[in-house]
Amino acid sequence: MIELIRGKYNTISIVGMAKNSGKTVALNYLIEEAIENSISIGITSIGRDGEVLDIVTETEKPPIFVEEGTVIATASGVLDLGDANIEILKVTEYKTPLGEIIIGKVRHGGYVQIAGPQRLSEIKKSADEMLDLGAEFVIIDGALDRFSQAAPAVSEATILSTGAVISRDMNIVIEKTIHKVNTLGLPEVEGKEIRRILREVMDKGQIATVDVENKVEIIPIKTALNSGHIIADYLKNNTKYLAIPGSLVKNTLEDLIKSTRKYKDIEIIIQDGTKIFIESKDWIKFVRQGIKIKVLDKINLIGITVNPYAPAGYYFEPKDFLLKMKSYIDHIPVMDLVLGGE
Repeated sequence: MIELIRGKYNTISIVGMAKNSGKTVALNYLIEEAIENSISIGITSIGRDGEVLDIVTETEKPPIFVEEGTVIATASGVLDLGDANIEILKVTEYKTPLGEIIIGKVRHGGYVQIAGPQRLSEIKKSADEMLDLGAEFVIIDGALDRFSQAAPAVSEATILSTGAVISRDMNIVIEKTIHKVNTLGLPEVEGKEIRRILREVMDKGQIATVDVENKVEIIPIKTALNSGHIIADYLKNNTKYLAIPGSLVKNTLEDLIKSTRKYKDIEIIIQDGTKIFIESKDWIKFVRQGIKIKVLDKINLIGITVNPYAPAGYYFEPKDFLLKMKSYIDHIPVMDLVLGGE
């Protein structure tokens, strides 16, 4: 897996479809490969990882072992919960319920817990500092089923972990994974000038329309939630783009479709694929109805890991699960890291 990253990206996020989808296994696999290749890496997390027992599900979790030279950004309150010897290089101003975030370097290898900054801007700044301190690349570990750290403004590449924990039905797991891959990989809106205009609008958090002559009209609402009917009133015959800087949810699109047919003639632009909160069946329905969605920043999904085992005790036959997932997703490497490679 390290060959997908080394020499190509400075920051990599690992996101999971759900708890126990194999995210920590993917993290440990990358750490082990880095150790084998004598690569110094940085590690942080937008949640908490490395506990022996998951504090939410009370299931056992794989611990995180780090080698000498690894740089970490973690909360001061979890430093004593591992046995690695860590030299504190900096105490940041970033606060968390587990204490301020420190940046340190591992002097003697051992097990650690990682509980990083809570804000994306702090994650990005911490990653940059770890790179300055000698990390060849930084791994940003995800939290629960959050995908915000996959945003291109935070990480340059993303690995997605999926698995049997999502459903006892393998077909449902594959369907939901395909949907996530498709939404994370939505195409970028094209055109230098229109991208500049849309970014300027979105950076201000404004919902707006842009017509064929690139004229902007700001829609005076703070959120698109429950506002599809209001947005519909601003769509004109010459409207080309609708910029929505926040989350895109089912009811916004439903209201839009009920209120006007002009939605078929526009492209809805969102920041990136992490802003979509729509289930796969609804997504397919909207696409069939003519909804077109593009992003300002496309997420760079470079790999998918699959975990055929669920904490509830059921599992899929590992090779069958891997092969079936690969048959549906053939443009991105799909790996079972326990079974062995792709």
